[in-house]
Amino acid sequence: MNKQSRSKLVRLFFLMALMVSVASAAAEPVSLKRIVQLALSHGTSAAIAEADQQRAFASYHELRNNYIPQLNVGSGLGKTDGFPLSLEGSAPSLITVTAQSALLNPALTDFIHAARAEYAVSALRTKDQRNQIIQDAVMSYVQLARWEERLTHLRDVEADAEKMQTAAAQRVKEGVDSEIEGAKARLSVARIRLRLTEALGSADVLREHLAGLTGLVATSIETDSSSVPALPAVKTEDLKQEEETRGRALSSNPALQAAVEHARAQYLRAKGEKKSLWPSIDFAAQYANLADFNNYSRFYQPGAFQPNNATVGVAIHFPFLNLAEHARVQEAGSDAYKAKREAEAARNQVSEETLRLQRAVAQMQAARDVAELEYEIAGKNLAVVPTRMDAGTATLHDLDDARSQASEKFISLQDITLELERSQLGLLRVTGDLEKWALAGN
Repeated sequence: MNKQSRSKLVRLFFLMALMVSVASAAAEPVSLKRIVQLALSHGTSAAIAEADQQRAFASYHELRNNYIPQLNVGSGLGKTDGFPLSLEGSAPSLITVTAQSALLNPALTDFIHAARAEYAVSALRTKDQRNQIIQDAVMSYVQLARWEERLTHLRDVEADAEKMQTAAAQRVKEGVDSEIEGAKARLSVARIRLRLTEALGSADVLREHLAGLTGLVATSIETDSSSVPALPAVKTEDLKQEEETRGRALSSNPALQAAVEHARAQYLRAKGEKKSLWPSIDFAAQYANLADFNNYSRFYQPGAFQPNNATVGVAIHFPFLNLAEHARVQEAGSDAYKAKREAEAARNQVSEETLRLQRAVAQMQAARDVAELEYEIAGKNLAVVPTRMDAGTATLHDLDDARSQASEKFISLQDITLELERSQLGLLRVTGDLEKWALAGN
């Protein structure tokens, strides 16, 4: 072997090793906790909610900083002909320094409190958006795990059905069975392949959705069922526990808390608008360095003009007639009333949703118990068919029917279990426990 051939062989070896390592990395399962963490850090909706929260915080600081003097330094240069008139409200000057701030302003105080409440609203909405992302990621992960489990089951059933089809075709060829029996065997295989196609398509869609949530490559996402924490048990017959759950939902649900805090903010804003009709006091100060070429000395007594001048004092405002402000007071009062009613509607909605989820969990638990028994019976029926075939009391077609029934009962059990988990996750979200549960796994 020459040197060039050895070099090609080495490159081929490294390429194969790289392909194997990539395939191994692609097949590595991703835990639920990791999926949730990536979804929270990568999700665009969470970033939007955080931007809104930062904006609300900046609005609060904007109002609060009105109590800190605002300094402006500038100049009012200009040529004067006759008496020095003002430029934009100030005398012509080489240098002008002004300072102004709120000193006593009841309306501003309430506006600041309202802005602080709105900042709390934005934080609660960010939390609710996080819960939405977590619920979406968890539900997609759990669904993908179910579809992967179903694919494994259907591939096993497909192998058995293909064997059955081959045996049925042989019996038709030998004249033992009619053509209709062979068609039935082919139909069973076709139905299983339809189920397989459905499962493969659903799994691919869920992987793509999780890839969009987390930033992972879709083909690299493989679930690990053991990483999903056990969902908390719900005792549907325990009325005390149900009442405690609803009470926790009403006190911990971030969407409801945001509605209540928003109503409080609107009430404070309405108070502020009313107090805008009250007297207010502002601090004000000004320094100016005046130039003689603006003719100041011509209009002052000899020796009375000085270039450096300063004024410090307060500006007192007594609103006397302001119809526009009266209209704003009415507008703010309407907004406050609307927000209060919206908070009441949100409270009723959370209470109703909690009760609905509790009843859905109870119903799905009962349905799952039925589905488990039906699957157990179907499995036992399938197990005794070979014995009956040996005894001559069952045929190959009975075995095919028993397998089909067992497969259908397995799929039905999976669907009901998934709906139960969906209701349990919804209950965790309304009570504010979803994030703690989702990040408790490995």
